[in-house]
Amino acid sequence: MSRESILNAVKKNKPEGLPLPEINLDFFSEEINLIETFVENLTFVGGRAVQLENEAQLDEEIKKLYPNASKIVSTTKLSQLGTIAISKEIDPHTLEDIDLAIIKGELAVAENGAIWVTENDVIVRALPFITNDLILVVSKNAIYLHMHQVFEAISKRDRTFGVFISGPSKTADIEQCLVVGAHGAISLTVFIV
Repeated sequence: MSRESILNAVKKNKPEGLPLPEINLDFFSEEINLIETFVENLTFVGGRAVQLENEAQLDEEIKKLYPNASKIVSTTKLSQLGTIAISKEIDPHTLEDIDLAIIKGELAVAENGAIWVTENDVIVRALPFITNDLILVVSKNAIYLHMHQVFEAISKRDRTFGVFISGPSKTADIEQCLVVGAHGAISLTVFIV
């Protein structure tokens, strides 16, 4: 069969589109502590959460947790600890020896401990994956219960790069042996402010 006849056959046999299912979200009627649930689920996937009273405590707490970090990239104005400045034009390969990246998370998901990070916040897409340790800073008012709420919230965004990050990088694909940091940060700490 020629390419043309294959494409025509596919077009003729295209099934009717089905409407998306109606999802009843009323079953989430019980009162759930979003911060507590988020922390619990983030911890379950290997991350760590630190709750702060205010943003002014951030740098002090980071220094306590990562006293040996010297090559630090901070893409948020909430932290002044950055020792390496980056821009969109930087070659990501030059970031291979970053000890710590501090990035603002747009929002968090209580049900799975994930944090939504956008291109505007990471500046260089490889940054949250190439750093040794990763810190995400998220507002306690930006924690949603479940992915349905989050998708509704992010559906109004500009269609640029964004990623959900949940816990440090890990895999157990090879012989069921857990490897942490295989394709990303070895640790993830989320500061809730």
